[in-house]
Amino acid sequence: MSFHQVHYGPNGGSLAYNIGLNIVPTHRGKGYGTEAQRLLADYLLRTYPIARVEASTDVTNLPEQRSLEKAGFRREGVLRSAQWRSGAWHDMVLYSKVRGE
Repeated sequence: MSFHQVHYGPNGGSLAYNIGLNIVPTHRGKGYGTEAQRLLADYLLRTYPIARVEASTDVTNLPEQRSLEKAGFRREGVLRSAQWRSGAWHDMVLYSKVRGE
């Protein structure tokens, strides 16, 4: 698990966190990622004066999209050609969880 700050404006009030997760293949599909993402998002929203936690994944990564939705994240949209990987540009799907949801 990891997280980093993202800024959506010039002031500190526009701060959010983007989270990431990597699970080794032998441990995928067991709910660990869903629970970890839910716990980390809840921790960040309780601990910091932010209103938003976000995560993104490749548009073809349907298991991660389901995991984020189970963890309480909502799909916001597609980030076209957002990630360069394996010699090509890939679209990403952006999810968020906001305070009060």
